[in-house]
Amino acid sequence: MIEILNEILKDLPEGKISDAGFEGANIVLYTKDKKFFLNNEGKIRDIVDKIKKRIELRPDPSICHEIETAEKEIKEIIPEEAQIDNIIFDPQRSIVIIEAEKPGLAIGKQGENLREIRSKTLWVPIIKRTPPIRSQLIENIRSVLYNNSDERRKFLNKVGERVYSGWLRAKKEEWVRVSFLGGARQVGRSSLLLQTPESRVLLDCGVDVASDEHAYPFLEVPEFNIKELDAVIVSHSHLDHSGLVPYLFKFGYRGPVYCTAPTRDVMSLLLLDYVKIMRSEGKEPIYTSEEIKEMVKHTITLDFEEVTDITPDVRITLYNAGHILGSSMVHLHIGNGLHNLLYTGDMKFSKSILLSPAYTIFPRLETMMIEATYGGRDNILPSKREVNDYLKTIISDTINKGGKVLMPVLGSGRAQDIMVLLEEFMRNKDIPNIKIYIDGLVWDVTAIHTAYPEFLNSSIRKQIFHKDNNPFLSESFNRIGSPRERKQVLEEEGACVILATSGMLVGGPSVEYLKALADNPKNSLVFTCYQGEGSLGRRIQRGEREITFKHGLKHEILPIKMEVYKVELSDHSDRKELVNFVYRCQPRPKKIIVTHGENSRCLDLASTLHKMFKIETQAPRNLESIRIK
Repeated sequence: MIEILNEILKDLPEGKISDAGFEGANIVLYTKDKKFFLNNEGKIRDIVDKIKKRIELRPDPSICHEIETAEKEIKEIIPEEAQIDNIIFDPQRSIVIIEAEKPGLAIGKQGENLREIRSKTLWVPIIKRTPPIRSQLIENIRSVLYNNSDERRKFLNKVGERVYSGWLRAKKEEWVRVSFLGGARQVGRSSLLLQTPESRVLLDCGVDVASDEHAYPFLEVPEFNIKELDAVIVSHSHLDHSGLVPYLFKFGYRGPVYCTAPTRDVMSLLLLDYVKIMRSEGKEPIYTSEEIKEMVKHTITLDFEEVTDITPDVRITLYNAGHILGSSMVHLHIGNGLHNLLYTGDMKFSKSILLSPAYTIFPRLETMMIEATYGGRDNILPSKREVNDYLKTIISDTINKGGKVLMPVLGSGRAQDIMVLLEEFMRNKDIPNIKIYIDGLVWDVTAIHTAYPEFLNSSIRKQIFHKDNNPFLSESFNRIGSPRERKQVLEEEGACVILATSGMLVGGPSVEYLKALADNPKNSLVFTCYQGEGSLGRRIQRGEREITFKHGLKHEILPIKMEVYKVELSDHSDRKELVNFVYRCQPRPKKIIVTHGENSRCLDLASTLHKMFKIETQAPRNLESIRIK
């Protein structure tokens, strides 16, 4: 670790660098020399070319202008038409974040405004677009990071020291091993432990929200030792992949959590809601908001296709998975060219309403771990036109009867898909203009979507950039923020559509709406997402028409008289898309491991891929370990 800093410093003029350290795998140099900060004559670039590591030169905090002075200078440099909304200073890192409604004007022609800000204020400016919908959660996360900036700087430096520490254990041979702690031949509690002689990396750490008995991964296995864990990688924010991450911090983990920025934000929101729901059901939460806060402080966000080392022998790159906002496929380059592994997490290999399809071109690839949620022989989803026409018919028929449509939705992904669809239906006069009520986490997650337009597909991104066309700002959407408002919706005469979490009817406001609407045959219950085994949604979907709710010692029997529909609108790949994804992958993997699917679907997909592509396939069970190299 010390060697790499010495190697850098010896190639720079003496006395120019006041401090050197790490921000994760990135190397950061600070200088008190104004001229050297503004123009190092390509010396930093030459060192980057030499050592092949990312290096950033920043001004030492001692030479930056006072915050009040710098803020005034920034406002003088950036034109009023850019509409600055917020200026946030990070003094520990000499960085200033400037939020503006028109970032192009804030940046200036060929970045001239940024250069002037650097020159006049000696701060490093970063321009971001002001989100159309304000997110209190994003502001809270920023507050946590900035209020703990000194602690976070020390943490990031410690991560860098681990990355550059070299081989700590004596190695007689190189190997790669994966243990399946959850999510093997099941949907829920996804968690995989990757081991090499040097590293211990956890890929996802989720919960099965539909199960009481088998909700959590097998963290008590001999090979898992939280004290040896180097890193956690979260593929996306859904609780079956992220729901147990704060639990690791409860038991002393203080290492990095890697994911995209939208995943960090949505994950934090879902985790806070998970704690809230457990409390509302009279259960003791397995962790608190303090552990979630600790997780945020230890999260390192990455952009798609950004390459970074996370241990001395593991390098990761995140690629778009096409599943939900910020969802990633994780590419791991292990050892010095020893092995390349792709973990798809949940993925969608076709352009969806919000996202581009999953990425297929990788630098190298030997082993793939692929999901099989819809991997069974009969899991062929209908076309988008068929789905849209069916949904229009359900809503129109319910409206004509004067009923209400309840759509239990996942807070992230499905809810926003449906919001865009319904707005389009009304704009095109395919359904009447009606009120659409948004309850639960949906509105907060939607705000996060508008904060990260770069993660959305080009068509929806263009709509968000223009307020008049932004589907999320439609006047038809009405946010429900309290039990009183929920009661008003239920008492209101006439038709409406209600989008509420949770999507599987496992707690949350969707269950409250179900209790109020179930006995009226004019109403409709529309399932649009996967219903986990054991969930209330799965039971109703299978035909159960009398539901029992426990209230202490009392039991309430609820008859389901409303119409029940299933609309196959999925953010997962179906059978054809999964096979096509493997076919399109460049290079083609030599081995495929099938996970995240019901038992028969995993086995069926593994068999099909083996026969079609003449490559080795496996569908492991939970608690199995596979040596992949």
